[in-house]
Amino acid sequence: MGSEGPAAVTIHVTGFKKFHGVSENPTETIVSNLKQYTEKKGLPKGVILGSCSVLETAGQGALTQLYQTLRSALTGKDSESSCFGRIIWIHFGVNSGASRFAIERQAANEATFRCPDEMGWKPQKVPIVPADGGISRVRETSLPAEEITKGLAKKGFEVMTSEDAGRFVCNYVYYHSLRFAEQSGVKSLFVHVPLFLTIDEETQMKFAASLLEVLASLCQ
Repeated sequence: MGSEGPAAVTIHVTGFKKFHGVSENPTETIVSNLKQYTEKKGLPKGVILGSCSVLETAGQGALTQLYQTLRSALTGKDSESSCFGRIIWIHFGVNSGASRFAIERQAANEATFRCPDEMGWKPQKVPIVPADGGISRVRETSLPAEEITKGLAKKGFEVMTSEDAGRFVCNYVYYHSLRFAEQSGVKSLFVHVPLFLTIDEETQMKFAASLLEVLASLCQ
């Protein structure tokens, strides 16, 4: 057993549905097509692509769905590969004003929604998890954000490391996921992508597949 090398890393991904001002969310397309894309192109060595889920673009009202999705990685068929330390969640979200990809290093314990989410919730300066303290609390990913950014830049993508995931649903989901990851011994990463008008669908699909490859190489 000991000579087989490191266990495969299982990567689960989420995207979001449409929301106010974004009638077609590129992350819904990326996540819905990623399994088929990687089957055609081939998965990187050492990667198992787990669940690919599209979340409601909502905060509090969609928490049950979010936690069901996160827990699915720890139970049943999606966990068959591994000890939990080999499980990574990637959450894709759109930044409609962006011109490049962003690897998000952290999430803040603050919900301040610039517009209502898809369930009509519009919190202002509310702690996402009150038990964690005030809105200045930050949680960081345990993955090496800067190394991930460098690995993707080497592959020719316009990508940056970001310290600010906003205060809307993307940050809300990331904060909960980082908290869940710490409690469960898994890892979590949020990635912001531009609209397809800015970076076309094929390039974004290549980016998503390359991200799997970079994560696999860093986890060996």
